[in-house]
Order: sequence, then C-alpha cells, then structure tokens
Amino acid sequence: MHMFVDETERGGYLLAATVVAPSALHSTRSTMRGLLLPGERRVHFKSEKDSRRKYIVSRLVEKSFEVIALAVPARGEAARAGLLERLAEEAINRGVTRLVLDSRDPAGNGRDRIVLARTKLRDAGLVYEHIQSSAEPALWVSDAVAWCLGAGGDWHRRVAPIVTVLPNNA
Repeated sequence: MHMFVDETERGGYLLAATVVAPSALHSTRSTMRGLLLPGERRVHFKSEKDSRRKYIVSRLVEKSFEVIALAVPARGEAARAGLLERLAEEAINRGVTRLVLDSRDPAGNGRDRIVLARTKLRDAGLVYEHIQSSAEPALWVSDAVAWCLGAGGDWHRRVAPIVTVLPNNA
C-alpha cells in the first residue's frame, strides 16, 4: 500500500492521507490527470472555483478513494510533528510500504525527516519521500480532501463518504 499526504492549517493542523493499493496507482494518477484544465500542472484546491471543486469532489467520491484524516487544534511545526508520528503508526498498522509527503521547503522537509526518524518506519520496511505535488497526481486527492475538511460545512459533508477521521491519541 502507498500513502500520499498533504495538509492544511485552517482551523488547526490537519493531515489528509490517501491510501492507494499498488494496483490502483495507474488509475488514480490517470483519474487525477484527467481533471486538469488546459495549462494546469496540478489540481490545487485553493486555486479552483467552487463549481470546479464540486465537480472534482464528486469524481473523488465516485472513485471511492480512501482518505485518512488526523487533526489537532494547534498549528505549527509541533502540531505537524505529532500528527506525522501518529500517521507513521497508522501507516505501519495498515501495512503501508511507501509514504509520500507533499514537499515543502528544504528546512520543512528536514524537520519531517527528523520526526520520521524517531518512528518505527524503517523497522517496518516502510520508506518515505517528499515529492513536489505537480509530479505526483495522487497527492492531489489529499490536497482536495484537506481543503474540504478545513473549509468545513458543506465541503466536509461532500467528502465525508471517503474520509476516515482518526482520533488524536496525543
């Protein structure tokens, strides 16, 4: 299994992690590339109009993606670190073998590496990497879901069928 992670800091810190079986990687990427408008390099929810957002969410729900959400009311690096540790635990429990994080700046990626080095990822045979979202369409699912959960209200309702919200055990 693969897990693709993006975040939002609206109303706290939230990680959205899309779980994709290796056999579904090609179809996931094809589905997401099929949602690009001419000239777009990626689907980025904060840049989309509401009508496009509704269309994209309907496609995600139709495809029955599985997205795990973890959130805390705090913001910043400490909040992210706690959520990353919890997500690593969840990934190991689910048998994930590859964890892909949306790349941030070099310092942010470095802080993530320090946090993940404290986990049992290596012992579980799980590898992780940071990838630019424009290079990995599966990250776009997590971006869309994170945006919708952060926006709340009707957006939360629209993505609810594909989201599993995990309790924060911190």
